[in-house]
Amino acid sequence: MPHKTIDSELLKLRFAGYSTRQIYALLSSNTDYFDLTPKEKMTNLRHFSNHTTSRYAATYYHNYCTLNVEQIRRKLADSNIEIISIFHPLYPKLLKNIYDPPLILFCKGNLDLLRGQNYLSIVGSREATSYTEKALRVLMADLSLYPFVIVSGLAKGGDCFAHQAALHHHMPTIGVLAFGHYHHYPKETKAVRSIIERKGLTISEYIPSDPPKKYKFPERNRIISGLAQGVMITESRERSGAQITVDLALEQNRNVYVLPGSLFQSLTRGNLKRAQEGAKIVLCAQDIIEDYQQIE
Repeated sequence: MPHKTIDSELLKLRFAGYSTRQIYALLSSNTDYFDLTPKEKMTNLRHFSNHTTSRYAATYYHNYCTLNVEQIRRKLADSNIEIISIFHPLYPKLLKNIYDPPLILFCKGNLDLLRGQNYLSIVGSREATSYTEKALRVLMADLSLYPFVIVSGLAKGGDCFAHQAALHHHMPTIGVLAFGHYHHYPKETKAVRSIIERKGLTISEYIPSDPPKKYKFPERNRIISGLAQGVMITESRERSGAQITVDLALEQNRNVYVLPGSLFQSLTRGNLKRAQEGAKIVLCAQDIIEDYQQIE
């Protein structure tokens, strides 16, 4: 079946309200779902919705029955948002191999960035200091000599510094959103996001109208780590969102890098702990580049 037809079905399911996990459950119990007729799909979906534990299942099914996919596509096009499903040839190969990868990505910006070969994700504390900013400016000067795409989560602090350093050195960068494209959080990174959407790319697994919610940020983190061969922590406490991303990176068999830190600085205690566990300490860009050269 052509991927555009499958894309339309996934789009309809997502806009109806079904989550990525719910759609995976639907497809698991209906392995031939995409080959069914529209009427058969509605019958199977009604049966699935009647037996799921979600209290909103009936609402989702009603939404599905009333949605018009072409209207959805036109509205997305009006907002310059494009969709890339897991069956689309542009869907990132590394991301496809993680546990429960997003079935559909909503994208705004330069889709050619999904064709890249070397992705490096950079995450850090929202309270990141000038140490992160200076270190990234130095590292990016050399990383920019190679075809890297820098990935981060558009949070304030470390993430924002990563995007800004990439832009400063004219490197492609991808911002991964934990909400739909009609929203933004936090306000401190809105201007950077605007630049990224002109020069780089933002992606989200959430439909554009989905607002920020606490549980979506850890879900987003699996995409940040899943897109890249390696993840670097700039500054991070022992318990933080950045550490969650690193845990996901290790589950996904990604390389983990850390900036060296001080024993007396709480914002780099997480870095030191990860170094004890085997993460590679980065003293210069070559420490990262040499690993990517081996992967190639």
